[in-house]
Amino acid sequence: MSKSLSISKFQNNILDKNGNLIKIGFGVGSYWRIYKTENNIKFVPELVAQIKQAIESGFKMIDAAEAYNTYEEIGIALKELNIKREDIWITDKYINFSYKLRNSKGPIDSITRSLELMQLDYVDMYLLHTPDITVEKAGITLVEAWKQCEQLVEMGKVKQIGVSNFRKSDLEEIMKICKIKPMCNQVEFHPYLQQQSPGLREYCFENGIQLEAFSPLTPITKIKEGESNPVMPILKRLGEKYGKNEPQILLRWCVELGIIPLTTTSNKQRIDDYLNIFDFELTKEEVQEIINVKDEKFFRGWLHEYYPFSEEECNAGL
Repeated sequence: MSKSLSISKFQNNILDKNGNLIKIGFGVGSYWRIYKTENNIKFVPELVAQIKQAIESGFKMIDAAEAYNTYEEIGIALKELNIKREDIWITDKYINFSYKLRNSKGPIDSITRSLELMQLDYVDMYLLHTPDITVEKAGITLVEAWKQCEQLVEMGKVKQIGVSNFRKSDLEEIMKICKIKPMCNQVEFHPYLQQQSPGLREYCFENGIQLEAFSPLTPITKIKEGESNPVMPILKRLGEKYGKNEPQILLRWCVELGIIPLTTTSNKQRIDDYLNIFDFELTKEEVQEIINVKDEKFFRGWLHEYYPFSEEECNAGL
């Protein structure tokens, strides 16, 4: 069995109120930040409707962030649904540029603001969005930021803490000093980028750090027509076998690897499709077949400036 398959299990207790593992999340992210900026809009009613639709359809995890600028819409959606706080898992993230944007002193300052905007008393998980937290960029160091996150747990404003886009070396820096270890690491993950940086997946597995995948549908959403896209014939064939579409096969593949996929859409049918991935299982051979496309194509959609690693470096050990 390959190393990729040997870590095919969920690493942490990201649970709903009934104690069931949450295996998929709904992102409220970068698209809306860009949309608001380009159109000089502060509030988007359509986003409120989208969040409500996702929750009503069955999503239990909402993935937010300071960088996304969508707190108000999340808060209004939750209020209009009149949903019990314990029925929904809210993830939030601290971003370093809040220091220069509004003089944030770090995670404590930022979460205080976000809770007010979302009209919440706490979030279920709070992440450091990127590892480049320095005195120059954020007014604090990475270690100081993590210490603030631990304080937030003690204060009751945050239930769990974790990171996003962290390399193995970044996690090692945190693990040396932490009282509370990171619960998860949210990274770009899809068949063409199965390890964001060298040694990351094995390190997360060894230390019980749950991986979450943003952009898991990259082969469908970001590869242009006419470009090499070797996983698509596999997805089509498996979709026909199981009576599913290509996105459902990709999301199920993430789940088979013990990775929580985060996805988003404003289309009601796609929302239902994304949730309808738990009534079938891929065989180990089918999971491996998708894994193997890493040898045919390498693609990184985000954060190139932080992660200049080669295909060989990222695929090493998988």
